[in-house]
Amino acid sequence: MDKRVRVAIIDNSINPALYNPVGHWSRYVEAPWQAFRPKDGFLPDPKEGFTHILLTGSEASIIEPEDWVEAEAGFVREASARGLAVLGSCYGHQLLALALAGPEHIRRRPYPEVGWIPIRVPRPCRLLGEAGSPYAFSVHFDEVVGLQDPFEVLASTKTCPIQAFALKGRPVWGVQPHPEIDGPAARRLLRDYSGLFPEVRLLYEKALGSESKDSGLIYRIVRAFLEALPEDFSQ
Repeated sequence: MDKRVRVAIIDNSINPALYNPVGHWSRYVEAPWQAFRPKDGFLPDPKEGFTHILLTGSEASIIEPEDWVEAEAGFVREASARGLAVLGSCYGHQLLALALAGPEHIRRRPYPEVGWIPIRVPRPCRLLGEAGSPYAFSVHFDEVVGLQDPFEVLASTKTCPIQAFALKGRPVWGVQPHPEIDGPAARRLLRDYSGLFPEVRLLYEKALGSESKDSGLIYRIVRAFLEALPEDFSQ
């Protein structure tokens, strides 16, 4: 690992006792990192020496943005303009699209996508590896839509056309699933969510009744993210 790498984990969670993205991601980030909570008014200065920015998921909806989202979107735009490596997952993926493409590129899904899903990777790419249909854990009610040049769609499903994207010529990526949440942690989250959100309890119970399929994308994604440095990046 390049010794210059410093990671800022932008923790978008609302209740870390329920959903702890820093705990999930930090298991795989083998580089110095520091967490920041925009909900509490804390974001890093893009000039502080961080080389990589990781935008986590959230219990919040990007369609009904919290009052801290505008500041985070501005931070994302500056980080991208400075050439920092940026990776967003789930809510972070949607926030990236909001910040860099605009609000017309996010929307509420017709129905939630919950459980372990195969995503279609049509061609090899730096972030996801070989073409195929790897499985990853997912739980989302909103989605990214309609991205065009300079964005490139890297993965999709039949019901969610943008499961991953890249910003051409920049080390900037979004992924809709939660590759960082392993099987046991995903099941705990689903059980907790099924009790908190009775209106969609059946979705969580159905996912709990299914097999925990995970293709280990987290290792490929984190490696590609941490190895991406502005001076040697090529899409």
